[in-house]
Amino acid sequence: MAYVYPYKKHNYIVLIDSKEVGGFSEVNAGDITIDPIEYREGIHPVNTVLKQPGLVKYGNVTLKWGLATATELMTWLQSTVDGTCERKTITIQLCDDLHKVVAEWEVINAWPTKYTPTDFNATSNEIAIESVELAHEGIKRIKP
Repeated sequence: MAYVYPYKKHNYIVLIDSKEVGGFSEVNAGDITIDPIEYREGIHPVNTVLKQPGLVKYGNVTLKWGLATATELMTWLQSTVDGTCERKTITIQLCDDLHKVVAEWEVINAWPTKYTPTDFNATSNEIAIESVELAHEGIKRIKP
């Protein structure tokens, strides 16, 4: 059997409502946690608690990008600040070395919850990086 190498994580595309709004230097898709519910029935013969799945919680998605002239994310953030809270679908696509999409995740009903501007340092020659955190109502893998 031939050995199959795992995919590299540096080649990805982020779509917001099916549109590429720029390149992102880093994406953290958050985590999924399912709280256990513990209970015990009084007549249960085993002296232990039983567990079943409870509420599902999704960690925020963080997008980081180099400061440029694109303003779509700031416009989206401002609409949330203004009270309209436009929810969008975020798609994260992982690509192989030939830029073919090999895995895909969909973030459902996302909206900006935190914005972090770049820090400023006159003695640095690093790229100016902004970031935004997105709250959402679920993430699912839609392509194996």
